[in-house]
Amino acid sequence: MEDTDKERSTEASTQAIYRGLEWLGLDFDGEPVSQAANADRHVKVAHAMLKTGHAYKCFATQDEIAAFRDLAHAQKRSTLFQSPWRELTEADHPDTPYVVRLKAPRDGQTVIKDQVQGDVKINNEQLDDMVLLRSDGTPVYMLAVVVDDHDMGITHVIRGDDHLNNAARQIQIYLAMDWALPIYAHIPLIHGPDGKKMSKRHGATGVEEYQALGYSAAGMRNYLTRLGWSHGDDEYFTDAQAQCWFDLEHIGKSPSQFDFKKLGNVSGQHIAQTGNAALLHELEGFLKVTTAPDLNNNQKTAFLLGAYCVQERAKTMVEIIEKSSFMLDVRPLELDEKAKETLDAVSIDILKELTPQLQNVSWNREALEALVDQLAQAHDTKLGKLAGPLRAALSGRLATPSIFDMMLVLGRDETIARIIDVS
Repeated sequence: MEDTDKERSTEASTQAIYRGLEWLGLDFDGEPVSQAANADRHVKVAHAMLKTGHAYKCFATQDEIAAFRDLAHAQKRSTLFQSPWRELTEADHPDTPYVVRLKAPRDGQTVIKDQVQGDVKINNEQLDDMVLLRSDGTPVYMLAVVVDDHDMGITHVIRGDDHLNNAARQIQIYLAMDWALPIYAHIPLIHGPDGKKMSKRHGATGVEEYQALGYSAAGMRNYLTRLGWSHGDDEYFTDAQAQCWFDLEHIGKSPSQFDFKKLGNVSGQHIAQTGNAALLHELEGFLKVTTAPDLNNNQKTAFLLGAYCVQERAKTMVEIIEKSSFMLDVRPLELDEKAKETLDAVSIDILKELTPQLQNVSWNREALEALVDQLAQAHDTKLGKLAGPLRAALSGRLATPSIFDMMLVLGRDETIARIIDVS
């Protein structure tokens, strides 16, 4: 947990990261490591670099640094600060506050052997002697992240390409400490539909926001994996396939564009393939982050029985809830305006006629379809004409699953009771 910036790294933001990882099903080994808690170790490494001559104490004040840059700018030369303390010995040091700077090479090049960007060469003259320890003795992020990665045995550093220049500076710390370099892979940033860097103006940016929007966790994993990486024309794939197929070689160099429509389609495919118990678990997580009421035991039982008839065309948990209202709502149902319009005198009379016949019919799809079809023929109408009033009675709305699926999920007693309520 890179938490050295205390203003940005609050307990709330830390917990949000953990919750996001938990929702996405991205588990990790061992206990999380706090970068801030390792400060003593980072300081020791900086002092080790002082002893070997790979770092030095710089006593330049902020005013002196600003004056140096102003002069360099006026003379149209590099404004990278070149400390006058770089080559001085301890005997020349004053008794004033100082920072510890990396003694970076000024000649030659630093080469980042990147698995995505290829070999990236940066002239050392373009890199300054970055600060390792502040004047109060605390380590900076650039030192801390290298030390932690080394100590934790990190083999691959895969991150956004906005960190590419950081890699050049961090490599110099690895070399100064004679540590093995990790494998770098700097991936392009995600852009919004307008081609600009993804930000809040494009909509949700935090992981938890996507859970609150109702996207499937498996769909989110799938979509993010596919964003900027390809495996032929495969858009939908399972976790097992992703783990088998994924490589760094097929990550593109150009920024990828976040497409909410594609995310919705992939999310829907995963929802359709999710088992009932797993879908209920994800639905309960969605309700929790949206502060909606929890499902009671009767609602959970109904959902486990009827999930099959709502998940095929749902792209999000929001749609799952909407389509599941017939089995989650409690009698008496509140009918919407369109549902009320279908319940005219004729349709109500037909429903009254249907009610006693439902008492004795075998409760399976074939028998129910035959009964309703027979009733429709008796009234010289079509089955579709009876579907609207039945949808209204069973769910309170017209956009629903099949009336026969609803009957089977609700059961005989609840189905009859709902029809009686409107007739």
